[in-house]
Amino acid sequence: MLENKPKVKAEELKNVSGKQIGIMGGTFNPVHIAHLVAAEQVLTKLHLDEVWFIPDNIPPHKELALKTPAQDRANMLELATKDNPKFKVMLLELYRGGISYTIDTMRFLKKEAPENNYYLIMGSDQVNSFHTWKDADELARLATLVGIRRPGYPQEPHYPLIWVDAPDIRLSSTAIRQAIKTGTSVRYLVPDSVRKYIEEKGLYLD
Repeated sequence: MLENKPKVKAEELKNVSGKQIGIMGGTFNPVHIAHLVAAEQVLTKLHLDEVWFIPDNIPPHKELALKTPAQDRANMLELATKDNPKFKVMLLELYRGGISYTIDTMRFLKKEAPENNYYLIMGSDQVNSFHTWKDADELARLATLVGIRRPGYPQEPHYPLIWVDAPDIRLSSTAIRQAIKTGTSVRYLVPDSVRKYIEEKGLYLD
């Protein structure tokens, strides 16, 4: 799917001008139900128009290089979100290449579609480390920060943000990859279309 998509053009962004847009970034390696549940909770509770899923090319805060091709991560996101018309997959960072800094994406979005209001969606661990992100001060000015509250998790934000409560699903892409590697079922942990894609492609077996 990635090779068949044109690069995002400024005209396409202007067509959605004036909307309330949630931004959810990450490796999505693979996308799982906790990602989707969090996005839906923010979408509905903050009355957003859309949530954009923007997969990293090279994540700045991950020590290990991604073994899963960008094509597969993008395809799984497309499969996971296709039934929700308010979820969009935006491949800005994959097309830009290099290390994926959120500040670069937000600068681009604010330049090309400045009338949109953007809401940067973060998990509790990201909230606690946000102050270490590249140009965090500017990023906090360009987007409204939104944190997914996790019960019992120490939350120490350094910037003002909106907290959104969501079902406490303790799930990570790392755990899913490990389960697949050891032959454990991930049914119901990822959308069924994603599970079938992983099986057909033989992903995460080594």
